[in-house]
Amino acid sequence: MFTGKSWKNFKVFTGTFCAIALTPFFGVSTSARAADTVIIRYGPLEESVSLEELKESAETGKLPASLGTYTKRMTEEQRRFLVGGLRTRVPINILTLDRLINTQIGTTILSDISTAITRQDQAGVQAMRAGLILGANSPQGLSALSFIAAYPSKRLEINLPQAINVLGNLNSAFFRTQQFMLAISPQLNPRDVKATYSLDPTQPGSAQVQTLKLNFNDQKRQRQIPVDIYFSTAATANKPVIVLSHGLGSVRTDLRYLAQHLASHGYVVAAGEHPGSNETSSNAAYQGKKGLVEPQEFLDRPRDISFILDELEKLNQTANNPLQGKLATNNVMVVGHSFGGGTALALAGGELQIENLKQSCQQNLAKASLGEAIQCVAQKLPEKTYQLRDARIKQVMAVNPVSSLMFGETGLTKVQVPTLIWASSADKTTPALTEQVIGFTKIRSPKWLVGVVGASHLSVKDPDFTVDQSSIPDTPILSKEVTGEHAKDVRKFFKGITLAMAAQLTPEASQYAPFLTSDYAQISSTRLFPLRIVRELPPEIMEMVKGER
Repeated sequence: MFTGKSWKNFKVFTGTFCAIALTPFFGVSTSARAADTVIIRYGPLEESVSLEELKESAETGKLPASLGTYTKRMTEEQRRFLVGGLRTRVPINILTLDRLINTQIGTTILSDISTAITRQDQAGVQAMRAGLILGANSPQGLSALSFIAAYPSKRLEINLPQAINVLGNLNSAFFRTQQFMLAISPQLNPRDVKATYSLDPTQPGSAQVQTLKLNFNDQKRQRQIPVDIYFSTAATANKPVIVLSHGLGSVRTDLRYLAQHLASHGYVVAAGEHPGSNETSSNAAYQGKKGLVEPQEFLDRPRDISFILDELEKLNQTANNPLQGKLATNNVMVVGHSFGGGTALALAGGELQIENLKQSCQQNLAKASLGEAIQCVAQKLPEKTYQLRDARIKQVMAVNPVSSLMFGETGLTKVQVPTLIWASSADKTTPALTEQVIGFTKIRSPKWLVGVVGASHLSVKDPDFTVDQSSIPDTPILSKEVTGEHAKDVRKFFKGITLAMAAQLTPEASQYAPFLTSDYAQISSTRLFPLRIVRELPPEIMEMVKGER
């Protein structure tokens, strides 16, 4: 993978590459001539520069006079950055580069960058992929100049505003996340992993699934909580109850396919809906009737789960109820997505630290991600800390959770149960490094980190309940979520991992433990979605994480 120095060089190369859009994607032949002219267009303005002029700039440190319309408006620091970018060579292993650009996220990055080029055909992504490989394989190695020299074209017309737009999204944190995900476990070929499994956790169980729709009324909090319960005749109290917690603006059916999968294997799954942060609540906020989320919701969400467990215990004692005697309400696993992931971590013992949250929000709100901005709402809570742990919950899965600010510096060290953190490399709502990975390093209880290269924030959601993305453009850099049919491999893996995790609370724990290992992640990886599972981060990776704190 990238060393610290090569990673810095790659960022400089990428910045230069986008800022002046030196991207001739018009061919793949190594024997053809390099581009004679690069045209840079900004509205009605255009300037041209030759490859020879750029080479001369790299040697002399002076930018071409032909680009004066743009360069005269630059600061001295910006000029030095561009010259440095022309001189930079990226010592990247070709195999590593090839692995990255052939993933889902790599393909999307190439596609988004190519939108800055005005061209007649549709071969931009393929040509760019070839150019990177050819440039990296050249005697001088990968650089902006070797990349240009790998592609022939008489005239390259660049849309500068779009190039700058893409550059703004190709930030350090985004690329560092991709680097991290590819680096957190050995790069094994699945065919080299010697492992045999007597079962497949991604396949449905044999039991017929039923659904019971209920509405629980918490009179003390004046809160109606709809709950869908998934179960089958194979349900038994020897298996834990599984409770699902959805994200902000979502609904209880978000993970319906997962609930059905687990129920088919004999688990009882309760999918509740949080009335203060569900789709109905968010729609009211969009209409200006209320805020997107109230501070109290950070407390009410965990209490919703605890109340659901109280009500399930009553059902467990109710004669003639189909669930009577089948609910292990003292042996519970919570699976939470996004805001629900933060909810799960709070129930596991993570301490909300409001005083620290206030300080972080005052310093960083202008640059905050959506996940961070939502967490900052909690700074209006009156107490300094909150402990919402429910002892009935014996383990949790936090899927793309928010965690960076609400738990402060030490809140997650108080998590007291086995915890699995799921992180998606293309998640821009709750970025993996800041929201999941750093939190993972703080947890002291048994833990797993699952990384999916190329998945986005909504990739795990049920395709029947995901907003249609067809009208949303792919640019800049994954503004469109990877969902539906495109994310089927992600959801398949998610089903298997969740079943394996749930089984750790059953007598079948040892049978399913192999599915929570790095070997299983390697075997399950696809070209578009490389998968990772680790229990701890190695020292060299920890250094990368520290850089994001």
